[in-house]
Amino acid sequence: MQWAIRTSGLTKQYRGVPVVDKVDLTVTPQQVFGFLGPNGAGKSTTLKMLLGLARPTSGTVEVLGEQFTTSSARKILPRVGSLIESPSFYGHLSGRENLDIVRRIKEVPKAEVRQALETVRLTHAADKLAREYSLGMKQRLGIAMALLGRPELLILDEPTNGLDPAGIREIRELIKSLPLARELTVVVSSHLLSEIEQMADTIGIIDHGHLLYQGPLSGLEDAGRLVLTTDDAQRTAALLRSQGWQVEELHGAEITLPVYADNHVAHLVSTIVKSGVGVHRVEVRRRSLEETFLRITEQARTQRAQIGTTGKTA
Repeated sequence: MQWAIRTSGLTKQYRGVPVVDKVDLTVTPQQVFGFLGPNGAGKSTTLKMLLGLARPTSGTVEVLGEQFTTSSARKILPRVGSLIESPSFYGHLSGRENLDIVRRIKEVPKAEVRQALETVRLTHAADKLAREYSLGMKQRLGIAMALLGRPELLILDEPTNGLDPAGIREIRELIKSLPLARELTVVVSSHLLSEIEQMADTIGIIDHGHLLYQGPLSGLEDAGRLVLTTDDAQRTAALLRSQGWQVEELHGAEITLPVYADNHVAHLVSTIVKSGVGVHRVEVRRRSLEETFLRITEQARTQRAQIGTTGKTA
């Protein structure tokens, strides 16, 4: 399979300190890949290495099936569009005129300006001065510039930063439409899980330069826990344990167990009631994706702290 992006052991150090550390990343073609992590996690540095804007300290990068090197960059980069940080424009020129300048630099047909404006839904404002654009319109114009040349891969770094809810929704809907409308792969970074989960097919989570997870969003979904509320939690827990049920936690009137099949839950409740204890509530509680994301990053930080403490002690 030809990956849109594949890295192996990708590392970037500044003055001996790793900001991206041994990242093995794979991105499937023609999908939206969400690159998620807190501010300062290493997202932008990773994206810059994918574009040749930063040189890896070690490791390899493949983009669109080609090993990315200084010599191969001229062949690869015309097939890649990007928007890293805020887009820049000539404010005294219209959106169309700004696009035409980029078109001439990229040496692509004039018809692509119209097509790009249509794709980002800026046709109605094409002849308006760029300095009069809203922040959301400026972001869409920046994406239109990146789309000139019909790239196979589009890399967007925090494209919704600073936008109001309406602008965020516009960018989100645009990004979701691109793989089908343009037959390309989109890599979009963000520190907001709520944004990524609404537009990405698969995700990667990075924190302190370490890739903690990559795969479908469904892979982060929590199986949940079965929570019972009864008259006498202590007595209920003792009863269930005596009959082989796995009681994980006892908190007030609540008893927490693994999730069981419905018929097993019915039998469990029947057993409790027959013992003379009233059951008031039975529910399955699941962590939200946000809680799971925070748990993953917190666990990674705790492990690094423990390793650091062990290293110092040694």
